[in-house]
Amino acid sequence: MSKDLIGYRVGWLIDGTGNPAEENRVLLIKMGRIQQIVAADQPLPPVVDIVDFSDCTVIPALVDSHVHLVMSGSTDMSVRQNQLQSTYADRRQIIDHHLFQHLSCGVLAVRDGGDHHGDTLRYKWDAGNKTKIVTIASAGRAHHAPGRYGKLIGVPVDDGLRLAESAFRIDPRRDHLKLVNSGLNSLTQFGVETPAQFEQRDLTETVTLAHAKGQPTMVHANGILPVKLAVEAGCDSIEHGFFMGKENMQRMVDRQVTWVPTAVTMKAYEDYLKNQGHRSDPSFAEVSRRNLEHQLEQIRIAREMGVTVALGTDAGSPGVHHGKAVIEEFRLLILAGFSIEAAVQCASQNGAALMKLADRGTLAPGMRADLLVLKGPVEQVPEALEHIFHRIVGGRIVDI
Repeated sequence: MSKDLIGYRVGWLIDGTGNPAEENRVLLIKMGRIQQIVAADQPLPPVVDIVDFSDCTVIPALVDSHVHLVMSGSTDMSVRQNQLQSTYADRRQIIDHHLFQHLSCGVLAVRDGGDHHGDTLRYKWDAGNKTKIVTIASAGRAHHAPGRYGKLIGVPVDDGLRLAESAFRIDPRRDHLKLVNSGLNSLTQFGVETPAQFEQRDLTETVTLAHAKGQPTMVHANGILPVKLAVEAGCDSIEHGFFMGKENMQRMVDRQVTWVPTAVTMKAYEDYLKNQGHRSDPSFAEVSRRNLEHQLEQIRIAREMGVTVALGTDAGSPGVHHGKAVIEEFRLLILAGFSIEAAVQCASQNGAALMKLADRGTLAPGMRADLLVLKGPVEQVPEALEHIFHRIVGGRIVDI
């Protein structure tokens, strides 16, 4: 141990593995990585300084496993339309702003689900982008069947080509492949399922080729059949998964497929339809409420069955704001039966695994020292996320 060590004494430590919190620990950090985690009453090596957070809980920095950085959570349709019709220079500023919103809420990594122009992928490789502290994994443009849902987040399969032939003609520098295999979750009729967009053969062929190229595959899928086809094709994650059912959950356990439920989208729609003077049929808010309750019940069942769940928000959807939605989704996971420690795991380790960030997501020796300092004990974590005391990136406190 040398003099360039930094020590953080904390009252409670949640390490991101889902294990119960530990009390009274000291994290010893050198060159941006955790060297040791020891009991606070143990003799400590000489360090430059010991920073006292003994009245705080420390957790890993957060990961949002499903965002759309080009789009905002605004419910003003003119704002949303302008974002789609603006120039790349304008959209680059929008992405900057959204990344700052994530950083403000303790999110240091985001997994983007695609946009029509592939701007997030372009931004990631743009030397002129401003926000480099938040790690981005981008799909570029998602791929959907011609005439089906997906234009907002991607492009259709090229005429005369199979999915596997079309999907790899663009965005060669993407981090993962995004496929769309259903429609949107209905906001007007409870439980309505849309048909699958692709057949089993197309999905399997495409996912296999993506894996051969080192690209994980995330699949937008709602309903029993669209999810079943995607899981049996070997995808890495199911996005949304509304009304997918217990049999699909068992398939996901058997094939080690991660689920990103994005329950907060239904809460946002309910709030918008009910509270913001929207003039649609009053029953639509009730449908959103029932959708949310059903998704929370699915999350509860998935937890009991052992499905790996990663926190994702679909930030950029109407009413789903970048950064803040992570805190809302975190609370929904707890409402569905996750302990605070298990919810932290969904929001850190599980998301980092989806993004292939091997040295992120947990607090352990050898890992990057990216963590959040929250005032108060473990039971206050959900509320404390609203007012993060300190963000520590690479072992150093970051002032935003």
